[in-house]
Amino acid sequence: MTFRDRLRVYTLEERAAMKTRPHSQAIVQRSAERYFGDHGWLQTYHSFSFADYFDPQNLNWGALRVFNDDVIAPGKGFGTHPHRDMEILTYVLRGELEHKDSMGNIGVIKPGAVQYLSAGTGIAHSEYNHSQEHDVRLVQMWVVPRANGLNPQYGQVDFTLDDRRNRWLPIASGQAGIDAKIMIWQDATAYVSRLESAQLAQRIVSDRYAFLFVADGSVRLYGDRLGAGDAMRIRGPYDLVLEGSAEIVLWDLPAAPM
Repeated sequence: MTFRDRLRVYTLEERAAMKTRPHSQAIVQRSAERYFGDHGWLQTYHSFSFADYFDPQNLNWGALRVFNDDVIAPGKGFGTHPHRDMEILTYVLRGELEHKDSMGNIGVIKPGAVQYLSAGTGIAHSEYNHSQEHDVRLVQMWVVPRANGLNPQYGQVDFTLDDRRNRWLPIASGQAGIDAKIMIWQDATAYVSRLESAQLAQRIVSDRYAFLFVADGSVRLYGDRLGAGDAMRIRGPYDLVLEGSAEIVLWDLPAAPM
């Protein structure tokens, strides 16, 4: 059964059977099951419908609308383009990404750092590989905000490897009680971790969505092995327990706003 078939069954059965089979509340999306686009200067994988890739059964997971895994060639990048009514996080895995926007912000995001863009009523920006010699790899994630027409905001935070080593580091959140340096306009939290032969757990409560992505390395969850580029989509309640050595990203999200 393909990922798309698994996703269709999961959606149409209204999760009734899943309440009696906890492990079936998770769907694995293998790296090769993502959309891949080779644009020469850009190698990109899309976990959800984006740009030229459209699948009406794969638009989002809860409030998470976009999760792109990009590698940008030296000196290349995205020219100035607009955004509106979206919370956008960019997490750099290697290399350096240069940012400029219509509010006058200029920055270079290095590995482990996070860039935040709340597009609100509208903002235009560009993103380029800051290096002329080495590529840059990043994941860019879009979350639907709780309301439209908000004031645009920009932020950039640097984190160290120790900040996320063998622990969940909340890099951005709009959830009450979550201490994160970046505040987003949604009841959601993005976590990152660098596992080094360790175990981590996280409780996904009822009616919440989670999206787990393995950027590098591998982890095991209840017998499933997730390698680089693999992801798991989860619907709570679910006790997430994983172990291994990997660079990982985890979103805890509400349902998509109506």
